[in-house]
Amino acid sequence: MTKTKQSAAPAEADIVAEADQLAQRLASAREAIANVIFGQDDVIEKALVTILSGGHALLVGVPGLAKTKLVDTLGTVLGLDASRIQFTPDLMPSDILGSEVLEEDSKGKRSFRFIPGPVFCQLLMADEINRASPRTQSALLQAMQEHHITVAGHRHDLPRPFHVLATQNPLEQEGTYPLPEAQLDRFLMQIDVGYPDLDAERRMLFETTGAGEGGARQVLSTDELLAAQRLIRRVPVGDSVVEAILKLVRAARPGSGEETVDRDIAWGPGPRASQALMLTVRARALVAGRLAPSLDDVEALAEPVLKHRMALTFSARAEGKSVSETISGFIGAAM
Repeated sequence: MTKTKQSAAPAEADIVAEADQLAQRLASAREAIANVIFGQDDVIEKALVTILSGGHALLVGVPGLAKTKLVDTLGTVLGLDASRIQFTPDLMPSDILGSEVLEEDSKGKRSFRFIPGPVFCQLLMADEINRASPRTQSALLQAMQEHHITVAGHRHDLPRPFHVLATQNPLEQEGTYPLPEAQLDRFLMQIDVGYPDLDAERRMLFETTGAGEGGARQVLSTDELLAAQRLIRRVPVGDSVVEAILKLVRAARPGSGEETVDRDIAWGPGPRASQALMLTVRARALVAGRLAPSLDDVEALAEPVLKHRMALTFSARAEGKSVSETISGFIGAAM
């Protein structure tokens, strides 16, 4: 056996051992969240996948579906310092990032001191993000992509890890400020939050309207979460999964010569979508207790990763076509 093979074998064994241990911890974390958030197993899975992948998520759903409760519970279970910002039309960038104030000491010397805003946390909930003006929305762009902000020419680093879970109410998109394409692309995935099923809602009635209501418990620490994020980037991905990701993302881009795509899609996903799928399929495999991603993971995550990164033409919308149906067609061709 060559020296290269000898060194590779222990490395693979270490990944397997770490992955097994992480899978058990993630199962406990998922159970702890499900004990507080009822009937949203798919949403919980995707939220965990987002954070394990080191990204941000856009939660879309009508009011009253426990989106705020989910973020608060995630912060507790994962050991993250959580903060919440209610986005309103009069919200200013300084209300998010912080500002500098002029102070005078006892000797009469004046100097500026930076007062950090609520963005300086590990898990930020941007509630109803599309209700704020584009200027305020853009205040999060640098923070989400570069994990630091710049105020008055000075750089201020954000805590690690840093994740944004933003909510958007689909019923109020008219008359608000739609998120620009550049900011939508910063979200790793869009998670659609639907209504719970009958059994989950029945359980919710009894467990949330009684004398005592159960709370979340911490399962992971910040250091453990950071270690899990590093491990996910080391998980091997098979050639068939890589080819499916590339074929799927590239098929959704206009200008490739495909007549149907050019007619129906106004703009499609860029390379960041391929990167997002590569990370999220690894994370989903570990959440499910598997050591390697499969084509099923690509199929399950294709829509939440691509949906907000593409738009249909006016003629396609006039014909009644939807982004979800279009992505389903791409999945069938790529798998």
